[in-house]
Amino acid sequence: MYDFCRMYAGGSLAGARKLCAGTTDIAINWSGGLHHAKRGEASGFCYVNDIVLAILELLRYHPRVLYIDIDIHHGDGVEHAFYQSNRVMTVSFHKYTGDFFPGTGKLDDNGHGSGKYFAINVPLQDGIDDDMYLTIFKTVIDDTVTAFSPSAIVLQCGADSLGCDRLGAFNLSIAAHGECVNFVRAFNVPLLVVGGGGYTIKNVSRCWTYETANLVGVAVPNELPATVYDSFFEDSHWKLHPPLTGNIENQNSPASLQRITMNIRNKLRYLQGAPSVAMQEIPPNIQGLLADEDRTGEEKDEDRGTGQAGERRNDRHTARNDFYDGDNDVDIGDEEDSTRRTTAAPKRGRGSRRGKGRGRPRTSTATASTENADDGEATPTPRRTRGRGRGRGRGRPRNADKNKKENEKETDKESVSVLEADNPATPMDVDAAAS
Repeated sequence: MYDFCRMYAGGSLAGARKLCAGTTDIAINWSGGLHHAKRGEASGFCYVNDIVLAILELLRYHPRVLYIDIDIHHGDGVEHAFYQSNRVMTVSFHKYTGDFFPGTGKLDDNGHGSGKYFAINVPLQDGIDDDMYLTIFKTVIDDTVTAFSPSAIVLQCGADSLGCDRLGAFNLSIAAHGECVNFVRAFNVPLLVVGGGGYTIKNVSRCWTYETANLVGVAVPNELPATVYDSFFEDSHWKLHPPLTGNIENQNSPASLQRITMNIRNKLRYLQGAPSVAMQEIPPNIQGLLADEDRTGEEKDEDRGTGQAGERRNDRHTARNDFYDGDNDVDIGDEEDSTRRTTAAPKRGRGSRRGKGRGRPRTSTATASTENADDGEATPTPRRTRGRGRGRGRGRPRNADKNKKENEKETDKESVSVLEADNPATPMDVDAAAS
């Protein structure tokens, strides 16, 4: 089961990528079209909603995508996924009675938020024939394309809307079903065609064969060629278009279809032109989502075109004056610089510096001694006194008294040396000193 889900979902994604790349204008995946699956649950024989994945891929390059569903069951999974988006418009033609699976898709379900009026439902009753179906289909789709202006279309071609289906209740022929595909193809918009429901196998194979021929522009005869599957088509005498209509009473009236058409036209009037998507968020690339996580910052810069690839610093800048207690200490290895700074400018001890008081300066003692010596009086050197002013230090250091005595001794020596240099000794002075 998982391998099968990967195959049909991958087929729809591959078709969407080819449309985005412009390598084709029509992509077909008849194994896809499982429109009931939700994000968190399987529903209606659907496990992975390949349509939602394909539309998300288309939205990477196309601003607006139109989804058309002609399965007899309502495409609830796709509608629910884009119920609040104005970039995807969903149009579903289905049987609606309230209790027919999945029980959703009434006429008044229009969307929500920014997706208001971007969900269109065409509820039909049992037994609708070719003329009524084609009339309402062409009218609604033509008005929708005109109002929404899609840049890409996804068409779900569920074959359970054909007559004589085991679960369906319509009277559509293979020719009418194929005419819906031809009408959509005529808009010349990139088109992704997927399969869907269908529970009478021989009619499903006939229908999708005929529609494939129409999409590629090839006319096929009504007689089937001889194959190993001839036993399946023996009851219809190996015809491509067997009679499938008239088995169920038509419960749709022209008035009811007219009312549905007018209601949908009134909703389309609220669109007021195709919405702009300049500021819309682009969905992620599903294929390269995991690969993008492994890319480096330089590779992402190159894609952004900033021209800064290779110029980003991954190491953290650290200032030289930042302090770290450990291996991150930037001062490790700078012992010579720190020793040189310490020798040139030694740091004073805390509290050893005097404040700017109003006391006598240090040189005043030497100056006074010099003046007295000039007068010829031998006076003893006065003791250095402390000024009245004190600095605003935080306190006297522990060895302040010792430093004070050493400074006073140095001052006395300087004063004596100055006196001896200015006043050399005379014989009289020597005799007086000897006596």
